[in-house]
Amino acid sequence: MENLRLPIIIEIDEDGYYIVTCPLFRGCHSCGESIDEALENIKEVIEMCLEETNLEELNKFVGFRELEIAQNV
Repeated sequence: MENLRLPIIIEIDEDGYYIVTCPLFRGCHSCGESIDEALENIKEVIEMCLEETNLEELNKFVGFRELEIAQNV
């Protein structure tokens, strides 16, 4: 079996839970009380997504950038 390197986004919500998203799959997200728990959970979700997805059909990950926008306060 070949290992895949997939991009993930890790955030923390207002309740202190870690939210992990894999942007290559629509609706692919999970959470946990710790980063380690959230990462284990997202691995399970990604494995389910991979069972339903042809890898050639995935969007190719390009990267993240910060975008500065003026804010009216």
